[in-house]
Amino acid sequence: MEINWAKMVPELTVSDLETSLAFYTLLGFHVLFVREGFAYLEFEGAQLMLEQFQESGWNVGVLEKPYGRGVNFQIECVNATAVRDQMVQAGYVLYRDLKDTWRQTGDTISGAREFLIQDPDGYLLRFAEELENR
Repeated sequence: MEINWAKMVPELTVSDLETSLAFYTLLGFHVLFVREGFAYLEFEGAQLMLEQFQESGWNVGVLEKPYGRGVNFQIECVNATAVRDQMVQAGYVLYRDLKDTWRQTGDTISGAREFLIQDPDGYLLRFAEELENR
């Protein structure tokens, strides 16, 4: 299998790789490959790496939950409603429910149907379905 590597791929340190893999695959991510303590995932062209926390890892400070404070990851998707419904049916609590949001982007106003959810370690994910520009 040939992988089309993205130009930028976040690598998230997770407290339990198996728990994170279960969460991300339920969201619709596909596992491209796994090795000891590490997984490379893809969702509709968005790529993400997960690494099990280890003392000898690239830890720049104390890691406390929720991880990733101050950042959210926008993930474009074809159908945000379907992804949202899958997670709610599985019992996950949303950080922010589905909402149409409009933002000024140069000369146009761009729209996105989006919801936010935190992964098991607290990383904030924003799934956004593009709407027609105004």
